[in-house]
Amino acid sequence: MMALGFLSRLKSGLTRSTQKLAAGITDTFTKRKLDDAALEELEDLLITADLGPAAAARVIRAFRRTRFGQDVSAPEIRASLAEEVAKILAPVAQPLAIDRSKNPFVILMVGVNGTGKTTTIGKLAQSYAEAGARPLLVAGDTFRAAAVEQLQVWGERTGAPVMTGPANADPAGLAFDAIARARRDGHDIVLIDTAGRLHNKAALMEELRKIIRVIRKQDETAPHAVLLTLDATTGQNAIAQVATFKEMVDLTGLIVTKLDGSARAGVVVALAETAALPIHAVGVGEQAADLRPFDATEFARALTGADADRPA
Repeated sequence: MMALGFLSRLKSGLTRSTQKLAAGITDTFTKRKLDDAALEELEDLLITADLGPAAAARVIRAFRRTRFGQDVSAPEIRASLAEEVAKILAPVAQPLAIDRSKNPFVILMVGVNGTGKTTTIGKLAQSYAEAGARPLLVAGDTFRAAAVEQLQVWGERTGAPVMTGPANADPAGLAFDAIARARRDGHDIVLIDTAGRLHNKAALMEELRKIIRVIRKQDETAPHAVLLTLDATTGQNAIAQVATFKEMVDLTGLIVTKLDGSARAGVVVALAETAALPIHAVGVGEQAADLRPFDATEFARALTGADADRPA
């Protein structure tokens, strides 16, 4: 029941992106042969829908191989497009696996301020707590009082303790102490929030690297996951953010937020094609249940409008 509820929220959240893509397909493919001109128009449409040039080119190559010269309708194109998009997404649609042999399992959350990083930590904490884990939250963005307060609210909601330090305290020292506390008090997952001030990239890079260096004095295998949160409403800028954070830290996966407020959800396809990192989860709302593991097929069908073409 929960999965069905999320699927309807996903479709609702992707409405703006779907309308943009589906309407363009309908306008382009009304009883038309899939010739060179049609493929060129479709490629342009996919790029303007934020799928990016590389993914668009891959889809067009597949269409040229399998459907070239055929009479096609808009529903047929949407169905085929959903299949091709799902093929691009399938390799990266990987839920975040918690390795129980790592105790505590340390998750470092990174991302530009405003991408939903702190909220995502809270949602993850709630899902882990509901599954029987004992998460510990770490307010590592010590320079922003709002981020600390936001994490404390999530801590109250989930029953998870929140480690905080004085304003502007050293985040690395806080993370070090948090892992020691987790071991002492039996917390099996540690979620560490971090700053996301890209206006001073060199300082942020050094801060993140220091956090990792210091964490490894507690556990040389940590952090066990380094997750980047990306705001879908930024479109292709999300690609640049992946590149920027890859320079700073060894990213292990992505979480895409705010799909419900975006007409640019196609960027998820561009991320799959260019970033080659697991997309662990997508967010379509403010509630904890609105962050769910990423499913390639359901996302592809919702994005392309293929679901709407199914007979009732």
